[in-house]
Amino acid sequence: MQPVPQDLLKEYVQSQHFTSTTEIMEAMKEMFRDVIQTVMEVEMDEELGRERCERSDAPEGPPRNYRNGYTKKTVKTQLGEVDIKVPRDRNGSFEPKIIGKYDRNADGMEDKILALYACGMSQRDIAEQIKELYGVEISPELVTKISEKIMPEVTAWQNRPLEPVYPFVFMDAIHYKVREDRRYVTKVAYVVLGVTMDGRKDILGVWIGEHENSKFWRNVLNDLKSRGVLDVYLFCTDGLCGMMQAIEAVFPKSR
Repeated sequence: MQPVPQDLLKEYVQSQHFTSTTEIMEAMKEMFRDVIQTVMEVEMDEELGRERCERSDAPEGPPRNYRNGYTKKTVKTQLGEVDIKVPRDRNGSFEPKIIGKYDRNADGMEDKILALYACGMSQRDIAEQIKELYGVEISPELVTKISEKIMPEVTAWQNRPLEPVYPFVFMDAIHYKVREDRRYVTKVAYVVLGVTMDGRKDILGVWIGEHENSKFWRNVLNDLKSRGVLDVYLFCTDGLCGMMQAIEAVFPKSR
């Protein structure tokens, strides 16, 4: 496959109006919806006191409550409007805490969800991020159940195969807060966004980096390579420390 001329790549980048955080937020729309959906399902399980699809009829008194389909709902976020399916129960009493019954604005949850997908997050960090999604105190049991449900999906996403060639890869840092020892600290999630040969934008991975240097970025790029990336025509890095040396070492033919 012949590489795309550099002037055409630059023209493409300019035409797409890449604006770092905005592009990343738009690309994570599906990730956002998946997390919110999973959290609501766990909340419903908690409400009913049993796992999904389990049925149990009491010998006396009114029948036990159970799932009863979904209600479509559109919420506003930094990503634009996101469609979700709110689980319903037979009694009509369930109201998810993560997205209230009359709350259609989820603005401010995006960076917390993005951080859940990051490689290098400790179990404690994940639990704190889940708590921060709510903005109110939730039980440790619910946090544990949500973590157990979300983490297999996140792990599968982190290790999924990637395209062999990306004409353009954009890298940027997203800052977010976690609570440590009863205080908030700012951490950095480094996000790699790729554009496929057919123009689709996809977040290839998210990494937590304590020290931004060439070794850190070599590990990131080698991870992409181990998941199937053979070539990148053009990297856009915005002067990230150690990035150029890492690119030259892992993808020497890239620009």
